[in-house]
Amino acid sequence: MAQTPSIPKGTRDFGCIEMARRNYIFDNIREVFRRFGYQQIETPAMENLSTLLGKYGDEGDKLLYRILNSGDAFANVDFEGQGSAAITSKVCEKGLRYDLTVPFARFVTQHQNDISFPFKRFQIQPVWRADRPQKGRYREFYQCDADVIGSTSLLNELELVQIVDMVFGRLGINVCIKINNRKLLAGIAEVAGVPDKMMDITVAIDKIDKIGLDAVKAELAAKEVSPEAIAVIEPVLQLSGSNASKIATMRALLAGSEIGTRGVEEISQLFDLISAAGIQQTVELDLSLARGLNYYTGAIFEVKALDFAIGSICGGGRYDDLTGIFGLKNVSGVGISFGADRIYDVLLGLDKYPASLLSGASVLFTNMGEKEAAYCVPAIAQLRREGISCVLYPDAAKLKKQFEYANRNNISVVVVAGESEMAAGQFTVKDMASGQQTPVAREDLLHFMKELL
Repeated sequence: MAQTPSIPKGTRDFGCIEMARRNYIFDNIREVFRRFGYQQIETPAMENLSTLLGKYGDEGDKLLYRILNSGDAFANVDFEGQGSAAITSKVCEKGLRYDLTVPFARFVTQHQNDISFPFKRFQIQPVWRADRPQKGRYREFYQCDADVIGSTSLLNELELVQIVDMVFGRLGINVCIKINNRKLLAGIAEVAGVPDKMMDITVAIDKIDKIGLDAVKAELAAKEVSPEAIAVIEPVLQLSGSNASKIATMRALLAGSEIGTRGVEEISQLFDLISAAGIQQTVELDLSLARGLNYYTGAIFEVKALDFAIGSICGGGRYDDLTGIFGLKNVSGVGISFGADRIYDVLLGLDKYPASLLSGASVLFTNMGEKEAAYCVPAIAQLRREGISCVLYPDAAKLKKQFEYANRNNISVVVVAGESEMAAGQFTVKDMASGQQTPVAREDLLHFMKELL
């Protein structure tokens, strides 16, 4: 018996309808990126592991897909007394990219002589993570990234917030844009007396939405963060009120921390800019936001849908020296990444996709026979030249069958050409929504269609 075909867990096929919806997302995001002056690049699906390892923290490194070396990768490997990590390093030199940011840093470093700084780029490509598949979480998914590198100005952070605001405004999704600053988190660790536990703290509180405050406190204790330090951290994570009141509280709390004070000033300036820009979406200072990736050093962002339960659908932040690990020192950047697959699920769940996406064509010409089909061909060519999507039914068939085809494919107009239409030099145009049928002279068809569509 033949084996039933399948695909790996955490991956998906996309049919015509799914691709139409995905392209609707990509096209809107791409248009907004370009409106803000970002230019598109692409990088390979696989990178050298030396490029990827150590950039995402221990948790991220565990989720990297490694690619077995070509040929007999195990030919010269001595398994005796070696752990899996040592063996893996000898047989895998490449891996699938985990995100688009680290490959972008590698790209900038490698092509620095060809780039004009500040460099604004966007990428729309798939990434891979060996995560446990669940609702809204996939092993293969697309990211839509925009980054500007070579500038420390907070105007860049503002611009990213404006991009988020415009993208989700166009898509009709109400979101909350959550913002924090890693300098604030470093300052909190400092005033709590555990500056050396900064990474442990950020990794733990990054999970607060998933596991809750009590579990975060337990994880901090397990990482040998003292009860006294946890007592300082806990009220910050629960801080409520307006953005201005939160900033005032943090300014007082972190007055004795140099890095914390810098973080307060940065976040204060950014929120002043956001207020001046007239952002339409909700913007919130969330001091529990950590984003547990090692490379973030300043502002961090996370976007949540307000009307649909799912994880974050966009996120990012400032990284001051990501390219430094590749030899290009002191080049700061900031970027965001839109999670296209989660945005897809939100739009589907909220029924926000335009109905027109489900149509492969706007017009169907019927096929009543060889002569009738030939009569339609010049008209079809003319409509296509003028940007009207149309198809000729490929086989001669009963009209009922062809009308059913139009309905199944959400084609809004059917053009009928039979013996009587040919004799009169006409077409019969049927509006499928209203059912109205109109005789139209052959020379008037283009004008009629432009009016109708």
